[in-house]
Amino acid sequence: MTGIELKSSAFDDHATIPRRHAKEGDNVSPPLTWSGVPDETVELALLCEDPDAPSGTFVHWLVTGIDPHTEGLRAGRTTPGSHPHRNGYGQSGWGGPQPPVGDRAHRYFFRLYALPGPVSIPDEATADEAHRVLDQQQLASGTLVGLYRR
Repeated sequence: MTGIELKSSAFDDHATIPRRHAKEGDNVSPPLTWSGVPDETVELALLCEDPDAPSGTFVHWLVTGIDPHTEGLRAGRTTPGSHPHRNGYGQSGWGGPQPPVGDRAHRYFFRLYALPGPVSIPDEATADEAHRVLDQQQLASGTLVGLYRR
């Protein structure tokens, strides 16, 4: 399996996510770019999750149906035809970091999956439900980790 290189111009891998992208800031999704998507990819899916959340892994962003010919997403945007699912806050699309005040820095895993065909994931999928589908069907994936603390 090949790997996808996933990056953001807003933060480096394992570095702090700027407040602008947090729930307490402007709550704008960070810009992302990628390369290394296999030619046979039919669809991309993006999952951002916080495994350090007190109540269990929290979904901050799940988008399916991303055009495999795109090379990224601008801040606050998805691609035409993509499907933003409900996040852990119960809202469609991006929901920025909001760890408990005083907690250690939480890790936010952004994962981009290259898929051989359309996927069916419930609109309010948990991280485990999304992983069951995406991990099994992926042709390749890439991960970017951001940190955030309040």
